Amino acid sequence: MAANLVNILMGGVFHAAILFLVAAGLQVVFGVQRIFNLACGSFYALGAYVGVSAVQAFTAAGGPPALFILPLALAGLLVGVVGVVVERGLLSFVYDRDETFQLLLTFALVLMLEDVVRLTWGTAPYSTSALYLTYGQVNLLGATVPVYNLIVIGASLAIALGIGWLLARTAFGRIIRAAADNREMAEALGVDMRWVYAKVFTLGTALGTLGGALVIPATAAMSEMGIELIVEAFAVVVIGGLGSMRGAFVGALVVGVFRAVAIAVYPELEMLMIYLIVIAVLVLRPRGLFGRVAV
Repeated sequence: MAANLVNILMGGVFHAAILFLVAAGLQVVFGVQRIFNLACGSFYALGAYVGVSAVQAFTAAGGPPALFILPLALAGLLVGVVGVVVERGLLSFVYDRDETFQLLLTFALVLMLEDVVRLTWGTAPYSTSALYLTYGQVNLLGATVPVYNLIVIGASLAIALGIGWLLARTAFGRIIRAAADNREMAEALGVDMRWVYAKVFTLGTALGTLGGALVIPATAAMSEMGIELIVEAFAVVVIGGLGSMRGAFVGALVVGVFRAVAIAVYPELEMLMIYLIVIAVLVLRPRGLFGRVAV
């Protein structure tokens, strides 16, 4: 019984670690640019497919299987530069437009990127499952947990701490916080908002693509995986509060763990459980657990 509970909780925490990366990207972009980026799920899927391709190329070239995580994570991060293209080529023209127009544009990106994935990799699932247990398994309170899951959970925690350090301790972080609080004042003080927006959107995109790459050894890359994640990512944002990085962390844990419990107890309740949590938060605390009143 205890081992089964640990398995469920560790599975939920692993999913939460991946979900946090995508939600953190959403929070960063919304906090500064005030854009609800519906394309976050598509960036996640793109990172997954590029990660698979990088690992396949690495192993085909004779690379040691124990080091597959290096090309996987590197590919996930590097493909995040697509954020620069999207922000400068599309989003930069709609910052002063109505929010509905921005939503429509990011939804159009979802459709376009989904077609790009299908044209490039086809519709068959891609997987690196043979490498999932390369690092072995450990016994945790009677439960058997893949070491790879623990690596991803640790990496997600390190990234959360890194983002906190970036926002609180660096000059760029202070600029991000200033731009989030008062864009006009930041511009009056000489901040080039064009490049701040480009860097912030690229950071948000890279977090999403990295999440997609890291999840691949535990599952398969499918063209529709991005659509499924959009719902969960926005549930995390609603639960945690718009613009709150701490909220993204807690919200991801809530969604990840409750989703794992629902799958273990009654799989048909998986998405319903998430919706019920979102509804409860909206009723009891509309701005989210850590959202600011202004939001």
